[in-house]
Amino acid sequence: MIVREQPSIFKVLFSWRGTILPKILPSLGVVMLISAIIGGVEYINLYRFPEIPLVGFTLIGVVLSIFLGFKNTACYDRWWEARKLWGVLIATSRHFDRDCRILTQARRERVIQHVIVFANVLRDRLRRQTANPTELIQTSGMSQQALTQLYQQNNAPQYTLSLIHWELLQALKEGEISDIIYAQMNKNVADLSVVQTGCDRIANTPIPFAYSVLLNRTVYFFCFMLPFSLGSLLGLATPLLVGILAYTFLGLDALSSEIEEPFGTQSNDLPLDAMVRSIEIELLGTLGKPTPPPIQAQDNNLL
Repeated sequence: MIVREQPSIFKVLFSWRGTILPKILPSLGVVMLISAIIGGVEYINLYRFPEIPLVGFTLIGVVLSIFLGFKNTACYDRWWEARKLWGVLIATSRHFDRDCRILTQARRERVIQHVIVFANVLRDRLRRQTANPTELIQTSGMSQQALTQLYQQNNAPQYTLSLIHWELLQALKEGEISDIIYAQMNKNVADLSVVQTGCDRIANTPIPFAYSVLLNRTVYFFCFMLPFSLGSLLGLATPLLVGILAYTFLGLDALSSEIEEPFGTQSNDLPLDAMVRSIEIELLGTLGKPTPPPIQAQDNNLL
């Protein structure tokens, strides 16, 4: 995720990192090159390209704008829902910290450690990666044997929640907590399970492929055919206007595709590493243990 102070209008106009321009620049360059060739040929009357009625592009542009708006809204809803789910995860980890103070110190530490592990393995599951085992052992306090057993699980986050649930059951069985307190603390476990389910749904259910392909093809067809309609009218100014229109349509299409998968490591994806680290710092701090340093943004990009 790109993080920076509110830039001035001048800096916004000339921003590069974190924008969608680097991704669409090759396609945009080809469109403007074609526009320049067509506009130049038309301007010097070297050849007259068959003129495509502008009204057709107007109708296509209106329809395309509606569908691009729909796709961007759908993709942003996925991104925002993912952020809300991780907000629930952070809030629930704080609930665990407060509720677990009634447990014995040893059991409280184990529960808190499991919550830290859950945040780590959920992030890795969503990003389809494997965490650094050394860092995970240092932050969670788990043993190498426990880590090996964790990685053998098909669903590591749910396995971690089962360990938390088992600790709460043992506390109830041994009389550390009442059934009312157990029910309240177990609700936190259920909340974390709901968070994982929601994140899995977003990660495993992309926007239908056929819809994305249809919209993508229409955008490129519109942009590459537009110079043939405007070349005879604009002449040498054709690349400028076509470039602006192509930047808008190509940019919206590329941006929606980027935020469609909010758990990745692209510039506009969610900073899962930073959120996991904030959970580790807060929970380890309450246990009186050394805390890792916060993750800093690199070139204004926070992972």
